[in-house]
Amino acid sequence: MGRTIPSANRFLVHEEKAFNQFRRALRRGDQLALDDLFAAARKHAAEASYASHALPFEIALLSMLLEEHKEIMQLRRKIEELIQ
Repeated sequence: MGRTIPSANRFLVHEEKAFNQFRRALRRGDQLALDDLFAAARKHAAEASYASHALPFEIALLSMLLEEHKEIMQLRRKIEELIQ
């Protein structure tokens, strides 16, 4: 029996290709930011299999948001260190 749900990696590759025209319409800096967001989503592709109740794109967005929030938390800690 084959898999009925594509792997998270395969889904992310497909979605990144699907957004290619959108990406090309963006300014260069925004293109790089979008590339970073998709890279952030790929960091959590293995964990995505544990969220099978969610839609694959929801998982990708949550992964992107998670990486962005981690960066914000790290910057906050650095700011707090500089203030003290």
